[in-house]
Amino acid sequence: MRARLRAEMIDEIKAIARRQLATEGANLSLRAVARDLGIVSSAIYRYFPSRDDLLTALILDAYTALGDAVAAAEGAVERGDFGGRFLAICHAVRDWALANPHEYALIYGSPVPGYAAPADTVAVATRAVTILGGVIEDAARIGLLRYDDVLPPEVAGEVARIGEIIAPSVPIGALSRTLGTWLQLFGFVSFEIFGQLNNAVELPGPLFEHQMRAQARYIGLPLL
Repeated sequence: MRARLRAEMIDEIKAIARRQLATEGANLSLRAVARDLGIVSSAIYRYFPSRDDLLTALILDAYTALGDAVAAAEGAVERGDFGGRFLAICHAVRDWALANPHEYALIYGSPVPGYAAPADTVAVATRAVTILGGVIEDAARIGLLRYDDVLPPEVAGEVARIGEIIAPSVPIGALSRTLGTWLQLFGFVSFEIFGQLNNAVELPGPLFEHQMRAQARYIGLPLL
């Protein structure tokens, strides 16, 4: 019973903190959360010893939710449809961001002043891109990818290091294109979420679809 009540209190604290994200951004205040919860400020420290602990919990939840959305979308596509799997990932990222703009801003917006994410956020933060890496590895096994790019040594080193995490068996040229595509995906989504497309793009959905299809072709993934 005690463990269940504690878990319920933690969930309620995080729910209130997420509402704060909508009005205050990542400038969370444990005192304000306690006030909205109707408890004395000292009581909240039994659940989250500091603001950074609460931020970390929210960040982990956001990355987990995004990863779950990407995994569900990609997993619903037939395994041989590499382009479809790629597009499912792209749309899952955008759809989740549009549905959860404040959580997206927390994990992909400006860094929170004075906050340093602990090491245990790395695995959950890279889950979505490793799902993309799995698609790329599957496509590479049957020779679909394009990777004729010649990379400068310092770039090759960076790409190889990241590739060890997301797709260690993929040739480095294909990895480079994949990483560029991942940046294009989040660049578009961030522009849309943070209002940079306002008064410039009337139909972001079709433009997004077109751009992601172009990125699939750039990598070498066939589109059915």
